[in-house]
Amino acid sequence: MTKPRQYHITTFGCQMNKADSERMAGILEDMGYLFTEDPYNADLVLYNTCTIRDNAEQKVYSYLGRQAKRKQTKPDLTLIVAGCVAQQEGESLLRRVPELDLIMGPQHANRLQELLEQVDAGNQIVATEPIHIVEDITKPRRDSTVTAWVNVIYGCNEHCTYCVVPGVRGTEQSRYPEAIRAEMEDLARQGFKEVTLLGQNIDAYGRDLPGTTPEGRNLYTLTDLLYYVHDVEGIERIRFATSHPRYFTERLIKACKDLPKVCEHFHIPFQSGDNEVLKAMRRGYTHEKYRRIINMIREYMPDASISADAIVAFPGETEEQFENTLKLVDEIGFDQLNTAAYSPRPGTPAATWDNQLSEEVKGDRLQRLNHLVSQKAAERSQRYAGRIEEVLVEDQNPKNPSQVMGRTRGNRLTFFTGDINELKGKTVAVKITEVRPFSLTGEPIEALVTV
Repeated sequence: MTKPRQYHITTFGCQMNKADSERMAGILEDMGYLFTEDPYNADLVLYNTCTIRDNAEQKVYSYLGRQAKRKQTKPDLTLIVAGCVAQQEGESLLRRVPELDLIMGPQHANRLQELLEQVDAGNQIVATEPIHIVEDITKPRRDSTVTAWVNVIYGCNEHCTYCVVPGVRGTEQSRYPEAIRAEMEDLARQGFKEVTLLGQNIDAYGRDLPGTTPEGRNLYTLTDLLYYVHDVEGIERIRFATSHPRYFTERLIKACKDLPKVCEHFHIPFQSGDNEVLKAMRRGYTHEKYRRIINMIREYMPDASISADAIVAFPGETEEQFENTLKLVDEIGFDQLNTAAYSPRPGTPAATWDNQLSEEVKGDRLQRLNHLVSQKAAERSQRYAGRIEEVLVEDQNPKNPSQVMGRTRGNRLTFFTGDINELKGKTVAVKITEVRPFSLTGEPIEALVTV
């Protein structure tokens, strides 16, 4: 009897990549492959790559080098690079790593079986041409049995001067609401409790779909989508990411307040607290507009969690401009902030500018911002002390097997004592006894466990 072939996928980067990896894993399992944790046991190794930061890209090349060497003694090894580095580098990857069998951009994730059939026929394939993304007919191999990603819009039409996403993920393509709802209904049948609707710029959802309302707005918007999918039976929580301040509306905030399943958590990157830097980034809003959005959210939903992304040491950023970012972070008080020092990316306008800042300046500013972020997150965490929070249990605490872990509606990671076999997928009322900047610990109130 032939031993089934094994596959391994390593995923770098954003939630969109994680969702793509789950879909590709589903395709491979439909083809009869078995998953292995160990890439050195696998017959097929797939790296789903990210090119947002240079260090993620370099890590891919390091991993690839080891697998290319392994292929010299195991010629039937199938080696694949998918995702954004694949899209950006295309055929030049073959010159660097001739052992590769398949190079495929993110738009081709659903075509994996078809592309592998071409590889099996003896071809070396580069699939990076722009295509209309095939509807999600694949069955993903989900990493969780409680929470799931659902793509609602692919690609991005923004052209921020530092960002490679439009070049590697293509132009915006929204899925129709019926297809999104059908996927959520299928997830509910499988027992999933929480869905995160995903888009690189999710507020742009629907603007590429045909039709307008009598008032002249797009027939399909993220707000309308939330109302449309809200009553899917079995799904208890809905989240969405990532938002863009340019398109964020009061109508969306009102929907989040009115719809009980939509969690009180907003992820809205601001990138810089200085208007001149925002203009150079081509972000399309001012820090004043960003503050108005946050104020409006807190007016409607005072307890909402706010997370964001920020870049320091963008080309030409002065100390004074950086201090405007610190000021915005200090005044808003984020629950969480993903920070990064600017990293020049090939093919982006900012990478060619001659006012790049030194690594020393980048390191110093990043350290100062991170210090403030931790301070503010610790302050924000204090509001949870002694409170009772609804926690959806996702898994066992890997550091303490006697504890389970899950997230509050505000997306705060929370630990408490419990049996994962009994509690996984359940929402538990937890009294918070210990607060930290980015996580909480509590005690379950047994009477309020819900299925």
